[in-house]
Amino acid sequence: MADQTHVLFVEDDDVIREATQLALERDGFAVTAMPDGLSGLEAFRANRPDIALLDVMVPGLDGVSLCRRIRDESTVPVIMLSARADSIDVVLGLEAGADDYVTKPFDGAVLVARIRAVLRRFGHAGGERAQEPGAAVTGTLAFGDLEIDTDGMEVRRAGRPVALTPTEMRLLLEFSSAPGTVLSRDKLLERVWDYGWGGDTRVVDVHVQRLRQKIGQDRIETVRGFGYKLKA
Repeated sequence: MADQTHVLFVEDDDVIREATQLALERDGFAVTAMPDGLSGLEAFRANRPDIALLDVMVPGLDGVSLCRRIRDESTVPVIMLSARADSIDVVLGLEAGADDYVTKPFDGAVLVARIRAVLRRFGHAGGERAQEPGAAVTGTLAFGDLEIDTDGMEVRRAGRPVALTPTEMRLLLEFSSAPGTVLSRDKLLERVWDYGWGGDTRVVDVHVQRLRQKIGQDRIETVRGFGYKLKA
């Protein structure tokens, strides 16, 4: 297991859990599969996986609450599984700190592709370092009371450290590489989430909302009908 990417998979449906675990293991992942949120939290704390795959509707501790508990302790990437694409559960999961979501029923190949895309962003895929957005910009950038150390991957606001998840950091780096430039949701999906296909722009919107809460509500401006931009 030490040489494999370790996935924590929490799913209460026995058939889906066993079939998905087998599919992921065939693709080279080491999988710890749990049937409920409480056992999933225990497994997370005991094993410290590389990524967590959480079904929204699991007993004991639902997937959204489990995501919050994980996010309180770790920045490990989290993907939520939701039964409906239009469900409020999608937004709740993202607001709880999830990095992405996949709609059930899902194709195994699509799930693996999404897992690998998230892992690439976090630098876990194939032992390779994820390419950072805004790579041409180095050193410390300042935007008002916001300071971004692009070398040390650290952010401070009014001199105080700001804790960002890797996805939030990549989003901020993308904005800071082109301050004042409007970036569309589709472009952010491509650059930050590594989507080579059309994605759900709610992922972008919720992450921007989360980022604003940490760096200042007015720092990222919405340009209606076009996207977002970082105020220079």
